[in-house]
Amino acid sequence: MRTQAMCGRAAMLAAIAALVAACETMPPPTDPQAALIAKGRRIFFNETFAGNGRTCGTCHPADNNFTIDAAFIARLPASDPLFVAEFVPALAKNFENPRLMRAFGLILENLDGFDDLANRFVMRGVPHTLALRTSVASPAGPRTGWSGDGAPGDGSLRSFATGAVIQHFTKTLARVPGVDFRLPTDEELDALEAFQLSLGRKEDPKLPLPLKSAVAKRGQELFLDRKVGKCNFCHVNAGASADFGGGNLGNQNFDTGVENLPDRPPRLAGEKPPRDDGFGTPGDGTFNTPPLVEAADTGPFFHDNSVATLEAAVAFYDGESFNNSPAGKALAGATGSGIKLDATQTQAIASFLRVLNALENIRSGIELLESAAPHDDPTQSVFKQAIGDVGDAIRVLREADLHPEALAPLENARRFARRAQQALFTRAYWLQQAVAALKQARAALVE
Repeated sequence: MRTQAMCGRAAMLAAIAALVAACETMPPPTDPQAALIAKGRRIFFNETFAGNGRTCGTCHPADNNFTIDAAFIARLPASDPLFVAEFVPALAKNFENPRLMRAFGLILENLDGFDDLANRFVMRGVPHTLALRTSVASPAGPRTGWSGDGAPGDGSLRSFATGAVIQHFTKTLARVPGVDFRLPTDEELDALEAFQLSLGRKEDPKLPLPLKSAVAKRGQELFLDRKVGKCNFCHVNAGASADFGGGNLGNQNFDTGVENLPDRPPRLAGEKPPRDDGFGTPGDGTFNTPPLVEAADTGPFFHDNSVATLEAAVAFYDGESFNNSPAGKALAGATGSGIKLDATQTQAIASFLRVLNALENIRSGIELLESAAPHDDPTQSVFKQAIGDVGDAIRVLREADLHPEALAPLENARRFARRAQQALFTRAYWLQQAVAALKQARAALVE
C-alpha cells in the first residue's frame, strides 16, 4: 500500500512538473500591440546601436523608476557604460562631466548643437519616462525632455530616441552615423515609442481623492486652492497640463526662476556650467512642466537636480527666485498675489504628493504583478519593477512618517513578490498574496 501511495505521489509530481514546463515554454497569446511593446522593451534595455555600449536603459533603468540619481549611480560598477567618459579616451573630454554625474546625477547635453563642445552645453538631470502618454502632448506640438525641445526633427517622442543615440551613444565626439553609431530604423522607433507609451499611468488621477490622512488631505486642499497653493494652475490633477481658467491647455513651458537660485549644487562644488537657457536655440529661458504624481520617488527636482527633497521643491515656490520670475509675476498678476506658504502648509502639500505617489506605486505594482505569468523569466524587469514600486511606496511614506499602518502590508507585499519571483510551482499563489497585500495597503490610504 505504501509503495502504491508513493508511486501515485511521484506520478502526480511528475504531472505537475510537466505542466509547469509546458507553461514555461508556451508562447504568450499573439497580440500585435503587445508584441510591439515587447520588442520596444528589448531594444530599450539591450540595443547599443553599435555605439559606446550604452542603451536607453543605462540612464532609464526599470528598477529606479526609469531615471538615475547620485545614490543609484554610486551602486554601479566602474565598468558600467554610464561611465564611458572615464575609460574611453575618445570621450574623455566634453562628452560628460564625471564629477557632476557622480555627485548630482547630471548628464551633459548639447541642445544648441555640437559646433562648440567646450562652451555650448548644459547639465541636466534625467527625466523619468513614466506616464509619457499624459505629459507630452501640447497644442504647439510634442514636448519632450526638460525644456520641451529634446527631440530632433518633428519633436516627437518617436524622434527622441534618435536624438538620444546621437548625443549619448557615440563612440567619438565626431558623431558620424554609420561610424560612431547607427541610427534607429523606423521599425525600431515605432517599437521604442510603443514601449515608452506603455510605461506608468495612462491617465491623471481625478482630484480630490478621499484621503484618510488629515495632513495629506489638507495638502490636497491647498494644492487645489487657486488662492493659496495655486499648484493646480500648472499641474491639473497633479499632472503636466495647465489650466488657467479657460480649459485644459496641455503641457506648457514656463520660466520659473530655477536658474536664479543662489546656491545651486554644481557651483557650490566649484563647477561653473553655462547657464541653461531652456527651450529653443537660442533659448527663451522656459522649461517643461513635469507630472507630479511620480515626483516623490523620482527626485532630485527641477531640470538641474538643484533641490534634493520633495519638501524643498514645494518650498521653492514660496521663495524669491520663483516669485520674481516671469512665471511667478504672471501668476501674481492673475491671482492678486504670489505664492506664500508657511512651513506646515509646505509640509502638507508635500505629504499629499507623497501619498499620491504611494497610491500610484500600489496601482502600478498590482498591474505588473497581475500581468506576470508562469512562463515569465523571473529576472525580467516586470518583477524588478513591481518590487521596486512597492519599495518606493514604503520609502516615500516612511520618510515623512505617513500612514504607519500601511507599511506592514506593503512590506508583506514586497516579500510575497520576491517569493513569486523565485518560485516555480507556487508562483501564482505568491502573486495572489502580494496583490492582496497591496490592496490592503491602498485601503489604509484612501476611503
